[in-house]
Amino acid sequence: MHQMSMSRACDMHASGRPLLMLSFCGHGVRSAVRQIGGSATVLSAAFALLFFASTSLPANAMKIQTVKSPGGIEAWLVEEHAVPMMAMRFAFDGGSAQDPDEQEGVSNFLSAMLDEGAGDLKSSEFQDRMEDLSMRMNFEDAKDAFYGNFETLSQYRPEATEMLKLALTKPRFDADAVERIKQQLMASLAYAARDPNRVAQNAWYATAFKGHPYARPASGTEASLGKITGAELEAYRKRVFAKDNLKVVAVGDITPEQLGKMLDDVFGDLPEKAELAPVSITDPVAGAQQNVVDMNVPQSVAVFGMGAMPRRDPDFIPAFVLNQILGGGGFASKLMEEVREKRGLAYSVYTYVYPFRHASVFSGGVATRNDMMGKSLDIIRQELQKMADGDLKQEDLDNAKSYLTGAYPLRFDTNAKIATQLLGLRMDDFDPSYIEKRNALIEAVTLDDLKRVAKRMLNTDNLIVTIVGKPELEQPKAKGG
Repeated sequence: MHQMSMSRACDMHASGRPLLMLSFCGHGVRSAVRQIGGSATVLSAAFALLFFASTSLPANAMKIQTVKSPGGIEAWLVEEHAVPMMAMRFAFDGGSAQDPDEQEGVSNFLSAMLDEGAGDLKSSEFQDRMEDLSMRMNFEDAKDAFYGNFETLSQYRPEATEMLKLALTKPRFDADAVERIKQQLMASLAYAARDPNRVAQNAWYATAFKGHPYARPASGTEASLGKITGAELEAYRKRVFAKDNLKVVAVGDITPEQLGKMLDDVFGDLPEKAELAPVSITDPVAGAQQNVVDMNVPQSVAVFGMGAMPRRDPDFIPAFVLNQILGGGGFASKLMEEVREKRGLAYSVYTYVYPFRHASVFSGGVATRNDMMGKSLDIIRQELQKMADGDLKQEDLDNAKSYLTGAYPLRFDTNAKIATQLLGLRMDDFDPSYIEKRNALIEAVTLDDLKRVAKRMLNTDNLIVTIVGKPELEQPKAKGG
């Protein structure tokens, strides 16, 4: 998932995916169109109704079991037998940060290819079989991981499990399927090049992480996609899909014994160790920058941001609460109040704290008329500076804590959400007890904590801003992108 997931901008990032505003890259759109237009429509609708009717125990009442398969593969399990289906979420450390030089986009490409034929089944046969089983199987790439999402009715679990195993261990990468998906991804790139939001986001990362894998376009370029064949897809799969960098969670109608067997069936043939290239810990570049990417659109889009604290930093939770007050709380946030409500400068402005595996960012965005962009950014900088200078109120802290603690159980009201949350915990190397501790951590944040973290994080001397459009700015800014 190469686009920023708003849900991963929270204290529990998913995976992603995002909770994920799940953008399954080019693959998700392709799958949706295929389902809507094909005979799977009725089956998919029935499956969705059954799945989302499944609710679970409150987060603090869940029993999370650690299951180890006979072959040594570990997973977390929440048993829920009220509805005859299960959801599995899994991830391999890697993602687009593992794309080789001049093969940018190979991870994203692979996410779109794993249901395009496997074993003895060609693409159409594989997809027909998935429809017959009324199963769901999706893949997505993020900067640091490659994610899989699998859902099946209990009556079809053995057959669906075999399909998942084939996709992960014996994908075909037939030349005609590779070329067809490549053309779809090329078309997606062409569309993204005209989308100011996508351009601004990509340009911001290219500036903030210059020289680091995070700077590269996760969807690739026309040149890099053109070089990717089935051989490059298979090489990435062999390097990244392994047991030692695998995290798995399962929720639903399955026992520990059944899950243990399933883990070995699906993942048992993978290599013991991945062959990952080292990725360095980094921070966004220091020093304020403002770059403009010229695009002939009536409304400019800006992405702004700087470094933040890692997920394991003691100040991360206070930063998360601070972000809720500043720009993460929708209409209740200070930036929305100052930029939209008081001045009518923009329809929307937002911020988030996003911890990657090798860096962490505080970032946000605003879109407004070209002639309003300069004023909007001035107000945003002023509000960041005010908070950095300690302009924070107890009332705002109390409101933020009330919302964040009250909304947390909603992340656990379906099996799919539970699985997504648990995988996020596993990817961040937390244990299951975090679920019970999380709200207490939020409640413990004090006004002094907020002021300390605001001073530490909101240094406008390091604010990187990328604007796409034809903004009217008070002073000439460096052109680039």
